[in-house]
Amino acid sequence: MASKSGHWYAKDGTPTYRIVGANGKERNTTLRDARKLDLVPSVTTILNVAAKPGLNTWLQQQVLLAALTLPRAEGEVEQDWIDRIMVDSKSVTQAAADRGTAMHGQIEAYFEKQPGDYPDYVKETHFAVVKEFGNLKWVPEKSFASPLGFGGKVDLHGNNVVIDFKTKEKVDDKTDVYDEHIMQLAAYRVGLGMPFAVCANVFVDQQANVKIIVHDEPALKKGWEMFETLLKFYQIKNDLK
Repeated sequence: MASKSGHWYAKDGTPTYRIVGANGKERNTTLRDARKLDLVPSVTTILNVAAKPGLNTWLQQQVLLAALTLPRAEGEVEQDWIDRIMVDSKSVTQAAADRGTAMHGQIEAYFEKQPGDYPDYVKETHFAVVKEFGNLKWVPEKSFASPLGFGGKVDLHGNNVVIDFKTKEKVDDKTDVYDEHIMQLAAYRVGLGMPFAVCANVFVDQQANVKIIVHDEPALKKGWEMFETLLKFYQIKNDLK
C-alpha cells in the first residue's frame, strides 16, 4: 500500500500529484510521500475505497468484448492470450479517459474566457449552465485542502453553486447519477467552505447533448455522511490521521 500513487494536495490546497524523487527524476506522489510531506488525499482517491458496481460492470464488458475480437492464436499460451485481451480492453477505457480529459480542458478554457474556436458541446454546456443558474462569476478548476484531511479540484463554482462535469459517450433521458457523484459534490462544497451550496452534475457528450441534474439537500446530506465514513476508513487504514 505504501507505494500506491494518487492525487494529493498540500495543506494550502496546492496540487502535489508529482514530486522529484531522491534520484532527481520526477514521479507520481505516493502514499509514503504523502505521510512524509503531510499531504491530504483527493476526494476521488477517497471515493475509490467504495465499490462502483456500474463502472465494474462496464470494465468487465470491455474485457469480454476484447476476448470476442481477439481469438487465441495457434500455439499461443493461455497467459499470453489473456495479457493481450487485458491490454486491448484497457485501450478502450484509456480512450474514454483521454476523451473526457480533452473535453474538460475545452470547457475549462471557455469558462476562463480564453480565446479560441470551441466545439458546439462547449457552447451548449455554457448555455445550459447559465440558463439553469444565471450568469454568475464562474471560477473553474479551483483546488482546495480541507482541515478535515482531504483535498480536491472543483470543475466549476460560482456564488453558492458547485458543479462537476461528467463526459459521456452518449447523454440522453436515461443518463443518471451514481452515489459517488453526490458524495463527490457534497465533499467539494464542504472543502470549498460552502456547506450549503447548490450542487449539480452536468453531463455532456461530443454531440453537444447536455443534461443537468441538481441534487436536493437530503441527498447531499446523505452523500456527505457516506463520504465522511469513507474518509475515516481511508485515514485509519493508511495511518494518515
